[in-house]
Amino acid sequence: MAAPPARADADPSPTSPPTARDTPGRQAEKSETACEDRSNAESLDRLLPPVGTGRSPRKRTTSQCKSEPPLLRTSKRTIYTAGRPPWYNEHGTQSKEAFAIGLGGGSASGKTTVARMIIEALDVPWVVLLSMDSFYKVLTEQQQEQAAHNNFNFDHPDAFDFDLIISTLKKLKQGKSVKVPIYDFTTHSRKKDWKTLYGANVIIFEGIMAFADKTLLELLDMKIFVDTDSDIRLVRRLRRDISERGRDIEGVIKQYNKFVKPSFDQYIQPTMRLADIVVPRGSGNTVAIDLIVQHVHSQLEEQRKLRWDMAALASAHQCHPLPRTLSVLKSTPQVRGMHTIISRDEFIFYSKRLMRLLIEHALSFLPFQDCVVQTPQGQDYAGKCYAGKQITGVSILRAGETMEPALRAVCKDVRIGTILIQTNQLTGEPELHYLRLPKDISDDHVILMDCTVSTGAAAMMAVRVLLDHDVPEDKIFLLSLLMAEMGVHSVAYAFPRVRIITTAVDKRVNDLFRIIPGIGNFGDRYFGTDAVPDGSDEEEVAYTG
Repeated sequence: MAAPPARADADPSPTSPPTARDTPGRQAEKSETACEDRSNAESLDRLLPPVGTGRSPRKRTTSQCKSEPPLLRTSKRTIYTAGRPPWYNEHGTQSKEAFAIGLGGGSASGKTTVARMIIEALDVPWVVLLSMDSFYKVLTEQQQEQAAHNNFNFDHPDAFDFDLIISTLKKLKQGKSVKVPIYDFTTHSRKKDWKTLYGANVIIFEGIMAFADKTLLELLDMKIFVDTDSDIRLVRRLRRDISERGRDIEGVIKQYNKFVKPSFDQYIQPTMRLADIVVPRGSGNTVAIDLIVQHVHSQLEEQRKLRWDMAALASAHQCHPLPRTLSVLKSTPQVRGMHTIISRDEFIFYSKRLMRLLIEHALSFLPFQDCVVQTPQGQDYAGKCYAGKQITGVSILRAGETMEPALRAVCKDVRIGTILIQTNQLTGEPELHYLRLPKDISDDHVILMDCTVSTGAAAMMAVRVLLDHDVPEDKIFLLSLLMAEMGVHSVAYAFPRVRIITTAVDKRVNDLFRIIPGIGNFGDRYFGTDAVPDGSDEEEVAYTG
């Protein structure tokens, strides 16, 4: 038996707006009274369309997980909602799952508003907001007809795909990528496009049935019930469904009386006892939100004790022989000569030459199969042809994109993706900020490109991203012009089946984890931008490569 939930109640309840039983005449009378009380700003007659205007134009509205920039802009700052910090330790495995918060409550109780207030107050840069509205089941033709006439109960547990919700939340907690459906409320159907999300420091899952499944409850580290007066919820629902979803007053009230209110009494309100905290009045209860934020902060501080540690990454594989998965371009006099030149003058020209040699060397490790062709002389020739489906290049911005032209020059119709990883200057942790990968990349051999690899942190994160997109580990080829032994060991230990290919390996890094002797700030030298004040390598400043 769960302990009774704590009620974070500090202020008396505000005056309730009109109920569903009010006639239009009574609503008008009450609205005059409500105008005298500023606290009741949501009187029903203000939210309904004027008489004679007819039905509002039908707008296309979708679930919270629609395709949009991965940002949440608040009054104070911008929060990344589709990125993530390192989810691995020096062994390439996850050290701590994300902290999952469940937000339950009735329809239009203000769950999303409370979630956004929590996110802003947390001051945590990496947050995922997952809405239960995205997981309505696909309706049959008969159910579609019922929904069109407001005769389908969307507030019943059977309306939701709990299996998909549970599997999605599990993957997010493990830091894996997930595909979330986008639901169209005007057509009561899922759109063809799905949105990709990633795990983060904090996952907030909100929905009317957030506490209705036992397995789902076990995934939530904190459970919050938003308790809002039923009249206020009705008013909000009327405003939303009429103005945003193109529905008429009669249809909304019919659906509320027939389905929404009975379902709330039978399925939703009883789950309040399962909550750790009950928040009366929703977003208006700042005391409750402050208490929630304090608790989450304390939990995140405990996780910080197990956070990614560069020093551990650096010392984990000292004195080990270089791994068998490493292949270094043969050090011919020509290659040694180009290494000498890129350390001094004519940097771009000879860097491009080395890139071309490196990529051609890497292609020899792709799978080939026997192939017989007929020559122009009418004779058969026993040759080889690529045995895979397709080759995709993925560059780690910004230096990695300098290798793209060389890849395009030797691979016809190659697809290109990009990953941006940068270091958080406060924590020293690499963070994923941007991602663009081709569709169906899981079927391809992937050439992951970066110009220098020092600690291997960014490379490990990039490999992890590819694995989360179902690219097999043995189909990933990490290419770099120059690597430090420490970076080679780190990547090879965490991902022993990833092929590592470079033109040279330097043995040492300094106290700031920069390659010694190295080739300087590759990005600044190549693009002609200003060097950072301490003259360190860009890759090692931007993401501690």
